[in-house]
This record gives sequence, structure tokens and C-alpha cells, in this order.
Amino acid sequence: MIVAFSITPLGVGEEVGEIVSHAVRVVRASGLPNRTDAMFTSVEGEWDEVMAVVKAAVDAVAEHAPRVGLVLKADIRPGVTDALTAKVESVERHLADG
Repeated sequence: MIVAFSITPLGVGEEVGEIVSHAVRVVRASGLPNRTDAMFTSVEGEWDEVMAVVKAAVDAVAEHAPRVGLVLKADIRPGVTDALTAKVESVERHLADG
């Protein structure tokens, strides 16, 4: 599965990059394939391991904020691996073909 999620620390002001970085560190340390952009972090793996990483990332932010918002979208497709890269490569191939 691939999970795209966004964690927002609430009650800490407008500058949240430092606090969000704690969540991204958790994801990167997990060893699971992942990608972070301006809006979401995506992580790929089995259900239990991905959800454990999301929980740990939320917990890391909760250590620095009195309230945490979480938005999560999941693509659950058993038996598929490397979809995090393959999906983007497919779109890029179509773009290159014109």
C-alpha cells in the first residue's frame, strides 16, 4: 500500500517546518520507500508497518504541539511493490510521448 499523509501541528503559530521535520525524520528512519513534497509525505509498505510509521510520525509531532491534525489517503493494492516510483514513471513516460 501507499499512504500519503500530512501532519499539521496546531497551536504553535504559523512556522511549523521545524516541528514537521520530526515527523519526516521518523518516516525516513523507517527504511520504507518514501517521498516528501510541499503538501504530503508518501510511504509504501505493508498495512501494519505503514500505519505504525504514520502513528510514530504523529506522536513525534505531538511531543511539540498541543494538538495535531492528520490528513491521510491510502492506495491499498495487495501484491504490488515499488508503486511509489512506478506510478510517477508511468506519468513521465506519457508526458515524454507527447
